[in-house]
Amino acid sequence: MSTASQLPLPLPSRTALGWEDFFVSPANMLAVAQIEGWRAWPAHKLVLVGPPGSGKTHLAHVWAAQSGARIVKARDLDAETIPALAGCPVCVEDIEEIAGDRPSEEMLFHLHNLVLANGGTLMVTATRAPAHWPLALPDLASRMMHAQLAQISEPDDSLLAALLAKLFADRQLLPGPEVLSYLVRHMPRSYATAARLVAALDAEALAHQRDITRPMAARVLSRLVPPGAEDRGTSRHDPGGAQD
Repeated sequence: MSTASQLPLPLPSRTALGWEDFFVSPANMLAVAQIEGWRAWPAHKLVLVGPPGSGKTHLAHVWAAQSGARIVKARDLDAETIPALAGCPVCVEDIEEIAGDRPSEEMLFHLHNLVLANGGTLMVTATRAPAHWPLALPDLASRMMHAQLAQISEPDDSLLAALLAKLFADRQLLPGPEVLSYLVRHMPRSYATAARLVAALDAEALAHQRDITRPMAARVLSRLVPPGAEDRGTSRHDPGGAQD
């Protein structure tokens, strides 16, 4: 393949959400097992908790494919659609976004009761456990506290490498293994940072019409997470990374 044919193009990002696209590691292994065992959830409900970008939406789509569930954002709940939603398993995403909004909480409470009354199953997602949600409706808080809890931790190195590779692939980018290895060694263990970093590298490569290289990765990472700001205790200074 010629060098010109490898230059970055402004291609659309398509997020892969199939089971085969989800990388299992110790950081998410227990949550994955709980999703797979959804028919045995106590009280037929589960709260899936994890940092932003940790794969909660991905797992929700995996579960929806297995169970026939519908997925809805908490902010998008409305009285007219609740009866139809309650006729099948449901995943309600981003519960914390409606915490403190009593009318929205009441709609979720109504959906919760209808789903379970119909013999259905309910999953909700959030970044923190229910005890940390500032819910205004005590009855909803009580129901959520009694749901099974599945937690995803920040990524280990193997998951971080797989996540970076997937985020690049979603953008139809294929940096060399030396780029992934460098990033895993020097970036914070953070799903959110991984997503921001891949987006920044995509923009950088497109702006300069160059492939993503290790020196480019070092420069972009240094801008995104200034030296001393990372939480790994690993210096990201790369004296050899000044030139492409």
